[in-house]
Amino acid sequence: MRRRTLLKLVGVTAAAEGLAIACGGATTAPTASATTAAAAAATTAATAAPTVAAPAKPTGRISVYSALNESTNNDFVKAFKAANAGIEVDLLPLAAAGELQTRIRAEKASPKADIFIGGDSSFHDGLGKEGLLEPYTSPNAKDIAAEAKDPNNSWVGWYFGIFSIVTNTDRFNKEIGGPKPTTWDDLLDPKYKGKLILPDPIKTGGGYIFIATQLFRFNKDEAKMLDYMKKLHANIAQYPGTSPQSIQFVSQGQFVACPNWAHDILTEKAKNPGIDLSVPKDTGFEIGAVSIIKGSKVLPAAKAFVDWVLTKEAGELNVKLSNRVSVRKDVAPAPGAPTLDSVSLVKYDRDFAAANKDRLLKAWQAAVGI
Repeated sequence: MRRRTLLKLVGVTAAAEGLAIACGGATTAPTASATTAAAAAATTAATAAPTVAAPAKPTGRISVYSALNESTNNDFVKAFKAANAGIEVDLLPLAAAGELQTRIRAEKASPKADIFIGGDSSFHDGLGKEGLLEPYTSPNAKDIAAEAKDPNNSWVGWYFGIFSIVTNTDRFNKEIGGPKPTTWDDLLDPKYKGKLILPDPIKTGGGYIFIATQLFRFNKDEAKMLDYMKKLHANIAQYPGTSPQSIQFVSQGQFVACPNWAHDILTEKAKNPGIDLSVPKDTGFEIGAVSIIKGSKVLPAAKAFVDWVLTKEAGELNVKLSNRVSVRKDVAPAPGAPTLDSVSLVKYDRDFAAANKDRLLKAWQAAVGI
């Protein structure tokens, strides 16, 4: 019997029985033929319904270029792998986002990595504008702060970092004295000559953000910014190649103070109470970003990495490991960590800083003679 005819027969039989009940008539058990027909129809309908298989979970091996510190890298990757069985991770840690940016540019014809994580968004933004990143909008991006999202979707922020000053308390009390520095101009005091360091602005996000912060507090007056940087240069003993290394030098007592990231200072302070953290007025901040490198051959796995980084669980782990401020409002800050709401922020023009980065760094080099 053809399927359409069979279904009609079943329908007619059911309708007749329903009519009999509605009219108060006695009901009779369905005939064997009707029962058989109904069962056959149900079997046919079930067979015809398509089955939707659950989407396969991403697998593969991703290569990650990371500008994060070692402890964060190790535990972060371990947690990601536990949450994403089937994805392996090869990690290249280099706590200088500028050097990773340079590497990604050099490898553009044959990319060696799938993910770039850490470092200020300006490093990612530059690569995105050059077409070296894979645009991606994670479904988890809906849960993060609006200012942490790239309008072009080349990168997404996952933490905030606030620029501060780390001071070696013993050396400061013996060689400088008085109150700890509370403004950027305090660092120009001749007492600090040869006793300060600053992360290299060419290699590190922190060093460049420090320059940009001075520019913006002078209302984009480049002459005033360069004059400030030139005066500060007289007090700078060296420009270390990474921000964590700079903090280590101050913690070890090699230098008195250094402008640097509040979260990294807090992390070191937990190991060495002999250093102190202060946040000057009109400070700048970074948006720590993550992005997918164009040309990834394991794109689903790379997207899974970005998705996981934006989860609440990853945000809480990052706070625990590094004291960074999460871009998610449902992730509490670390005890004692300054937040964007608790400090005096300069009016930081992120687009201007990114677009003029190379030019401003060359101007700084010329001004200080490096």
